[in-house]
Amino acid sequence: MKEAIIYDSLSGNTEILAKTIKSEKPNILFEKINNKTKENLKNIEIIYLGTPIIKGMCTEKIKELLESLEDKKIFLFVTAGYGISDEYYQNLRKRIVSIIPNSNEIIGSFFCQGKMPDAVKEKYISLIKEHPDDKNLKVSLENFEQAKTHPDENDKKRLLEEIKKINLT
Repeated sequence: MKEAIIYDSLSGNTEILAKTIKSEKPNILFEKINNKTKENLKNIEIIYLGTPIIKGMCTEKIKELLESLEDKKIFLFVTAGYGISDEYYQNLRKRIVSIIPNSNEIIGSFFCQGKMPDAVKEKYISLIKEHPDDKNLKVSLENFEQAKTHPDENDKKRLLEEIKKINLT
C-alpha cells in the first residue's frame, strides 16, 4: 500500500509528530502541505494527516485537503494547546471527521497537547489582571504552563503505539 505523511504545523508541534511517524516509516511520501499536495496524493492509499487546532478546528489548508479526498484511509494526528481531556479531544475529532467525505475511512487518530506561543500566556496574564476572580483564566494559564513540554517523548511513544494498532502495512 502506498502511504504518505502530510501535515501542517504552525508552532512546530505537529511537525514533531510527523517526523516521529517518518522515523518509523522512512520510505513514504513526507511533506508539509503545499500547493502540490493534492496532486501528490492521487496514488496514495493511506494518509497520516497532521494538523494543529486553531479556534477549535484543523487549519484551513488541511480542511480544504480533507474535504477534497476520496477513497483514502486516513490516520489523523492532532496537536491542541488547550486541554488534555479525552472528552475535549473526542469533540475535536468529531468536528474534523464531519468534514471528510464518506468514501474515506478513518483508520485511527491521535491527539496530544502542544506548546503555545508566549503571546497566549501574555494574553492570559493581561486578562487575569482585568478579571482577577475569573477562575477559568487561571486554569487556562496553568494549562499553558503544562503544555510547554508537549509533545514530549511519551506523546511520541503513544502516537507510534496508536499507529501500530491499525496494522495495515
